[in-house]
Amino acid sequence: MSDPIMPFSASRRTVLRAAAGAGLLTLGAAACAAPEEGDQALPPRASEPAAPGSGQPGPTPGRRFGAEWESHTRTFMSWPASTGIWGDQLSDVRGDIARLARAVAGYEAVVMFARPGQLDAAQNACGNGVEVVPLPVDDLWARDTVPVFVEDSGTLKGVDFNFNGWGEKQKEHGNDTALAAAVLGKYGVERVRTPLVAEGGSFETDGEGTLLVTESSVVNERRNPGKSRDEIEAELKKALGVTKVLWFAGVRDQDITDAHVDCLVRFAAPGVVLLDQPFPGAPADVWSRSAAQAREVLKSATDAHGRQLRVIDLPQPDPDRITGRGDAFVSSYINFYVANKALFLPRFGDAKADDRAQQLLRDHFPGREIVPVVIDNIASGGGGIHCSTHDQPGTPAA
Repeated sequence: MSDPIMPFSASRRTVLRAAAGAGLLTLGAAACAAPEEGDQALPPRASEPAAPGSGQPGPTPGRRFGAEWESHTRTFMSWPASTGIWGDQLSDVRGDIARLARAVAGYEAVVMFARPGQLDAAQNACGNGVEVVPLPVDDLWARDTVPVFVEDSGTLKGVDFNFNGWGEKQKEHGNDTALAAAVLGKYGVERVRTPLVAEGGSFETDGEGTLLVTESSVVNERRNPGKSRDEIEAELKKALGVTKVLWFAGVRDQDITDAHVDCLVRFAAPGVVLLDQPFPGAPADVWSRSAAQAREVLKSATDAHGRQLRVIDLPQPDPDRITGRGDAFVSSYINFYVANKALFLPRFGDAKADDRAQQLLRDHFPGREIVPVVIDNIASGGGGIHCSTHDQPGTPAA
């Protein structure tokens, strides 16, 4: 299915309006969004492993895309580099990134990539507990620009998904395009090439062969022109080693990411998913319709092992009580990050909702410390904690 090419406004969380005759604008951040009413995506469905003689390649033998709750060697992050992207908000965004890096560094090694001329500033902000490494970057969204790591017959490899600025929507992305290959070269990890263009936030896995994806973010003419969903699914199975893909419709051309799954639904364990929900009692809108659409997919879906999925709601805070603001502000707890012995989620300022989210995540990630972090400036750019971090798995078992 082809995507209509339309211009973008600077608002990424809300519906974007076309401006007649305008070209694509440089946008400040990756966003997490959900299906807009009227989206024309194909009906969501769950895929099955390719049958013998079907003509579609199956997963690569011995390859596995691990779950985020498995052990990590380190967390990668990126130092936001450009006033051309963030404008006068850059200093405040850097403060949020430094705060998040210091928090994660209390539980596992953190590597912050920064442009060579910004090393000292990044190191001073992050402190000695964070390793700052000179690799040129453009923006802070390491989830999307760092390679997606897989285990391949006992060896760690990294899949380079050919980042292209979310379909060329952000013009300043040349350094981030090259980051995946640079990271793999620096850390001596074999690079897996794929013809697909995608971002790490497009994918969510249980580590047992199940992949969650929004169709809008990968079956997309700005990323994978001319490729059908079946063709893309076959390549995802090959690149990541997954055996079953659950598709959500997503939304096209309403945010910079075309609706990444990591702001809609996440695994808490094999067979258990957390689903983003609007604030209880909020009027019906695009976000409540998004959750309803996802629920329809999930209620009849099974995972790669045939298990029916248990769906747990993770409600958003009261928009009148949060401390952050902005048209693109992401007030969702679902964009959390699971690290070694800890889980990081936003603290939005609605004390009751913040406490409820922390307890729910504590219940579903026992044995991990639940660490709330204030990220209002990151969230105002349309992303969150998961968007800003990327885990390197620990050494896989032989």
